[in-house]
Amino acid sequence: MNQDHCLVEQFEMIFRAHFSSVKFFINMFLKSEADAEDLAQDVFTKLWTNFETWQNNDGKEGYIYAMAKNVAFDFIKHKRLENDYREEQIKKSTIKDLLGFSDPLNSLYYKEMQLIIRMALENFPERRRRIFEMSRFNNMSNQEIALSLHLSVRTIEHQIYLSLQVLKRIILILFFLSFL
Repeated sequence: MNQDHCLVEQFEMIFRAHFSSVKFFINMFLKSEADAEDLAQDVFTKLWTNFETWQNNDGKEGYIYAMAKNVAFDFIKHKRLENDYREEQIKKSTIKDLLGFSDPLNSLYYKEMQLIIRMALENFPERRRRIFEMSRFNNMSNQEIALSLHLSVRTIEHQIYLSLQVLKRIILILFFLSFL
């Protein structure tokens, strides 16, 4: 029990000493404070789960920053693939939308709303955007999303709630602006 307590204290000391700088380091690659924070937490989670492989290693700092760099690069690569896929889906849905509406005015409103939602989603933190897309575009249940992302159902519900709050505010503002 005492050895476990020492390990926890050692990890907490490393976490306190390096978390801010790891987050800053990752943010240099991503330019997103929220995503950098998520990824820095991922780095330290991986560090904790692989604690025995590096606890006696003298190059802890180098190991941590190498992990941070790899996590950031994997994230960028994954985001690029997601963006390519999303662009392809947008092209497909735009063609489908053009063919699906007989009333040009409704078609225009619908397209504008889709564009507004997509633009808003681009500004969401990566995890929130992904959760919202899985929920609303992939029709996944909160439970399925939670299992897929290894998060609690409550976290999924909260992220969807926050997404909807932002989208409602944007749509409400645009609604009032349309009368000006």
